[in-house]
Amino acid sequence: MSLPAMCHQGGASGGRFGIHSPTMEPRTDLWLQNLLDERDGAALYEGLARYEKDLAKAQAFRELAEAERRHADVWVRKLEKQGVAIPADRASSRIRALVWLARRLGSDAVVPMILDAEAGDADKYDAQGGDASAIADEERAHRVVLAGMGKDKPTDARGLIAVRERWHGSSGRAGTVRAAIFGMNDGLLSNLSLILGVAGAGVEPHAVVVTGFAGLLAGAFSMAAGEYSSVASQRDLLSRQVELEKREIEEAPEEEAAELALIFKQKGLSTEEASRVAAGLLKNPEHAADTLVREELGLDPDDLGSPVGAATSSFAMFAVGALVPVIPFLLTEGTPAVVTATVLAGAVLAGVGAAVGFLSGTSMARSAARMLGLAVLAAGITYAVGRLFGAAVG
Repeated sequence: MSLPAMCHQGGASGGRFGIHSPTMEPRTDLWLQNLLDERDGAALYEGLARYEKDLAKAQAFRELAEAERRHADVWVRKLEKQGVAIPADRASSRIRALVWLARRLGSDAVVPMILDAEAGDADKYDAQGGDASAIADEERAHRVVLAGMGKDKPTDARGLIAVRERWHGSSGRAGTVRAAIFGMNDGLLSNLSLILGVAGAGVEPHAVVVTGFAGLLAGAFSMAAGEYSSVASQRDLLSRQVELEKREIEEAPEEEAAELALIFKQKGLSTEEASRVAAGLLKNPEHAADTLVREELGLDPDDLGSPVGAATSSFAMFAVGALVPVIPFLLTEGTPAVVTATVLAGAVLAGVGAAVGFLSGTSMARSAARMLGLAVLAAGITYAVGRLFGAAVG
């Protein structure tokens, strides 16, 4: 996957990024933040390239990193001209966390978190104007490249091929980080609501604890069974698609060569070059099938997902979340237990929300407040219903 031509313009000497703004007052604080942001971008893409198994994606990440380094050089020169000390080149904690996730979960788990950041960088540079406007164009181009890597946002080539072959459905692994967050939140919020509803009805303390553990186990097993069935069905479907692709190479090599050529043209090769590369690749059917599966279907043939692994992780994450509101009722009872469970669950939810904001580069406070507000609303309603029900029965 190659970068759009606009991402290669510029260069070490500044190129189209002029470094003189004679009509504007130097904004060294702004330039310094720009420098730190560009260095973070370069470190992130270098980290993604280091752990990316797909060679085309790894090359795209390296090219993105080079572009970010060129942007950083622009701000270094401007700061040096103003006599500002250049800070050490060290990635922020957010970038280190994202690279850590990419190393363990793959770049597909991280790219969705940085798409909006690229759009935000472009808007930021547009607002600054002057020298920054040219950089904004490249940041928008970066977002296009990243979006082209996503399995839920196919490139034009995939879209054209999908029209020709209706059996190709949308596919790809679910976001592991997203699934983990949802699993924990689901367990915590659903069990908190259940426990507060029962506690509000005025039942015996031991009944609240039994209800909490029953809700934990029922919810966790339900999540695990659903995830197992979902991933197993998807794996069967994806395996079938891989086999169909291999069969098509054997039965209709000319048509598959045309598809390969279309993919390579989308990556920037000329028609002649794309046809030549496609013809050469088809000489090795295994490699051709691997390329078509990755590029056309957006699949990694070596990683179609584990139903057991998905079920286990879903069970564990739901159980961890569901256990949080039960713990206070093991230690105390009545109103103190209700208050403690609510505060503890709220703190965990706020922490998870803040972590989501941290990783996605958005406001940690806003993300935490949104998650906490929804939890308070759900738990408050169930507690109130429990109180009304208990009063009515009593």
